[in-house]
Amino acid sequence: MKTLKPILLLVLGVVFTMTSCRTEDDLQIDPPVEETIEANSTIANLMSRTATNDGSSDNIIDNASCLSVQLPVTVTVNGIELEINDEDGYEDIEDIIDLFDDDVDSVVISYPITVILIDYSTVVINSDADLAELTGNCVGENEDDDDIECIDFQYPITASIFDENNDLISSITINNDNDMYDFIDDLDEYAAVTINFPITVIFADGTTQTINSIQELENAIEMADDTCDEDDDNDFDDDDCDNCSTNDLETIFADCSEWTVDKLERNDNDLEDNYVGYVFEFNGDGTILVTQGNNTFNGTWEASGAGNNISVTINITGLPDFNDTWNLHEIEQESDDDDDEVEIDLRLGDDRLEFESDCQSSGNIDDTALVNALTNGDWYVTYFFDDTDETADFADYTFNFASDNTATAMDMAGTTNGTWSTTSGDDTELGLNLNFGAGIPLDELADDWDVLEVTNDIIRLKDVSGGDGSEDFLTFERNPFDGGSGNDDLEAILIDGLWIVASYTEDSDDQTSDYAGYELDFNMDGSVSASNGSNTNNGTWDIFSSGNQMALDFATDMPFEEFNDDDWDVISVSSTEVVIQDVSGGGGGTDTLTIQKL
Repeated sequence: MKTLKPILLLVLGVVFTMTSCRTEDDLQIDPPVEETIEANSTIANLMSRTATNDGSSDNIIDNASCLSVQLPVTVTVNGIELEINDEDGYEDIEDIIDLFDDDVDSVVISYPITVILIDYSTVVINSDADLAELTGNCVGENEDDDDIECIDFQYPITASIFDENNDLISSITINNDNDMYDFIDDLDEYAAVTINFPITVIFADGTTQTINSIQELENAIEMADDTCDEDDDNDFDDDDCDNCSTNDLETIFADCSEWTVDKLERNDNDLEDNYVGYVFEFNGDGTILVTQGNNTFNGTWEASGAGNNISVTINITGLPDFNDTWNLHEIEQESDDDDDEVEIDLRLGDDRLEFESDCQSSGNIDDTALVNALTNGDWYVTYFFDDTDETADFADYTFNFASDNTATAMDMAGTTNGTWSTTSGDDTELGLNLNFGAGIPLDELADDWDVLEVTNDIIRLKDVSGGDGSEDFLTFERNPFDGGSGNDDLEAILIDGLWIVASYTEDSDDQTSDYAGYELDFNMDGSVSASNGSNTNNGTWDIFSSGNQMALDFATDMPFEEFNDDDWDVISVSSTEVVIQDVSGGGGGTDTLTIQKL
């Protein structure tokens, strides 16, 4: 017993010494076992999947959700070169692709590029073949993948790292998903790790939750997984209504009272031409009123849901082509100084329905001159151009337009009944809607035409095709078709003498004074010069579409480079004055040039 006592005292002394080396603060920071994050644990796996690089946002470029292209990158979209510097650039690509529905779209990448993989490592890619080899390892579009996109961490987040003695050895700040992914990947290097709670997580719908423990975090991530559309597909335009609401739709229908059918496709059949001249009014009480000449149709509409899952149910008595529960695909609004144009894009599988409105109430358009001329006497088609000159198809027809919005087209075979109405034009202030049914060739006239020129002797119309963007032209005159067209002599008029710029307005900006003193000389060889004695601008000109369009190109010579355009619309022609007009494709502004003969 005497021998054991000194040994016992020695052991107690050592224990006491070891304990006394730990401060009170050290004891307080011992990590709770239940709050530690261990490598390969369930919570570590969930946090890593939440922080994984999501490559779906740029699928419009690479068609792969398991990698993303490092910006900036240069791509050529349908022949137009773009430099993409941020995610807004993806919308620029989409805008070009969305211009037309029936063309073949292409996105060509300018190599080399750097791609970012799911673990944030990077690889340099030098060709389409190299990219295809890399993306071949990705799962297909809309197939299940590992990343969790329906919940995000709100940064910064602080983590505490302990050694094997449970001593705090460091604190690190995690500022983004890349940091978080690396942090989880390095867990096996540490004895113990905790997150400093509380932290905040953000769900796909924008709501947030405060998290106070590992268990709460695990529950939140597991519950959020697969609760939203992760957009892991290559249908880049399926997110056009991310921010849409039924209130938006109700407000737009309240603000814009007159809607026309821009596109209607059911079972691969294009039906929009059947509804030229039909005007739709969507009322706040859920009713629809459709007018077409003296005919009226009544129906109902209802919208429910949010974002990309808004359903629009339409039911109109007598118009079954519209009756269905459609998905709201997009609300597109364009504004310029004169008009606010809105398009409502509805889809159901491969079927499409698009309404458009310029948001002007009835009576705001002065159509007096057109109505007076149109309803006074007979008219003949003297020019019809739809990809090719088809004027001869209408040579035998006499057209008469009555004041009650009915119309007739008479030839040797009999009389075809039709309708007409006026509205705002797409590119011009005034539009003329014509519909003579589905019979050939009169079905070609069914459209919402832009009015280019109206006198008592001539009505000139234009339409931009919704499919490929080509322009169609239609001219009515008092005398039957004689084998020519109303503007065939424009070339001869221009080369006969000198001309001055009588007026030039760019949108609403009058720039006529910039051209004071200049005389324009149009030459038969397609050259044109504009000189004021001290300065000469040299360029080229051309007349095409049977005199309905004109091209000008003065290269970089100022101030006449403002006239450079390859598709001026010829508005009116006389022996002493020519008026041409161009509607810009971007903002929809209108440039008008008037030249007068000296």
